[in-house]
Amino acid sequence: TMGVLGYGRIGRTTGELAKAFGMEVIAYDPFVQDAEQNGTRIVDLETLFRESDVISLHTPLTPDTEGLVNKKYLSMMKPTALLINTSRGPVINEPDLAEALNAGQIAGAGLDVLSAEPPPPDNPLLTAKNCYVTPHISWATRSARARLLEIVVENIASFARGEPQNVVNA
Repeated sequence: TMGVLGYGRIGRTTGELAKAFGMEVIAYDPFVQDAEQNGTRIVDLETLFRESDVISLHTPLTPDTEGLVNKKYLSMMKPTALLINTSRGPVINEPDLAEALNAGQIAGAGLDVLSAEPPPPDNPLLTAKNCYVTPHISWATRSARARLLEIVVENIASFARGEPQNVVNA
């Protein structure tokens, strides 16, 4: 079972990919009220952490989500479960995750984001058992970079036509 924490556009896409591999998908999002979304069961946080074999985080960093993945929720995970974070580093309480990994409380973690980037040498996740950290590059697929360049070209063309996009303090 794949647990998706944050069921917006990216979370939904991640869920669809997991379904393509035959996984059941459950999700938690405080802004999604339907009990089921395209075959994905919407659950509370406790259920998400207890039932998931893999949890993938896709939530923005807000006062409500900062430190959300902490000792309380990590202790609910299966000892065979994996945690993946490609959203925002501070969503995870890093010392709590390092402790859970080193104690064998969960099987592993894959992190593309940390609370500080680059991480300080004493970040406990850098030496935690079965913790794999990448340098914030999960967005950098060929198609994502191509789309980024398309957006730049579109914005320059809009500006040249006198129709600037995403103006701040205009």
